[in-house]
Amino acid sequence: MPDYLDDLRLAHALADAADAATTARFQALDLKVETKPDMTPVSEADKAAEELIRDRLQRARPRDAVLGEEYGVEGTGPRRWVVDPIDGTKNYVRGVPVWATLIALMEEAEDGYQPVVGVVSAPALGRRWWAAKGHGAFTGRDLAAGTPIHVSRVGGLADASFAYSSLSGWEERGRLDGFLDLTRQVWRTRAYGDFWPYMMVAEGAVDICAEPELSLWDMAANAIIVTEAGGTFTGLDGRPGPHSGDAAASNGLLHDELLGYLGPRP
Repeated sequence: MPDYLDDLRLAHALADAADAATTARFQALDLKVETKPDMTPVSEADKAAEELIRDRLQRARPRDAVLGEEYGVEGTGPRRWVVDPIDGTKNYVRGVPVWATLIALMEEAEDGYQPVVGVVSAPALGRRWWAAKGHGAFTGRDLAAGTPIHVSRVGGLADASFAYSSLSGWEERGRLDGFLDLTRQVWRTRAYGDFWPYMMVAEGAVDICAEPELSLWDMAANAIIVTEAGGTFTGLDGRPGPHSGDAAASNGLLHDELLGYLGPRP
């Protein structure tokens, strides 16, 4: 089995470059922000970071495809890099430090492309998380100074911390009742949002999290980090991996109960 460590080193180098670009424009008074057709914001920093990553991948991995939030897919083949240049753009443009660059490498498998490398870098928080298939998950400032992370061992909802993004998405999809029922069963709820809940699940600080509408670039890096930390990452339909258009992540022990509240109902 490939060890993916060269790819992981490259992903860290890409994240270093993206961090430099995004932090340079964070809280800039003249930051340019546009509204995309889906009514979500995109800043000049989103575009610049993705362009930078694509350029470096073209030179370092010219045979690999790239899928990014801002510029779509380019190339074909059994390996595909998936990039969200700034996950949490609304936070970024408002000066909230909870945003990150998400970089994943996915490889073609029998059940579709699956993530094998993931890096989540949140420079305004001074945090980075990463994983490679078969090598575990880590956090730290850089690859040379990583600390292993693992999901929690909490086995009951009454003792569990549940993280989510917002209420509106659950209501729009007719799942608000199940969501509220779940919040009444757990020990604690917090709306951290974006990449952060998944990283806290991987670290064991949060036990379960879920979101009702996501794109592949929102999930690919998170999925490999959670699973390499010993957790479970699926869609709300229970399908493993980041392909369902929504996500549920847990320490594994609570996953069936999580899906029981938030998954499709007859």
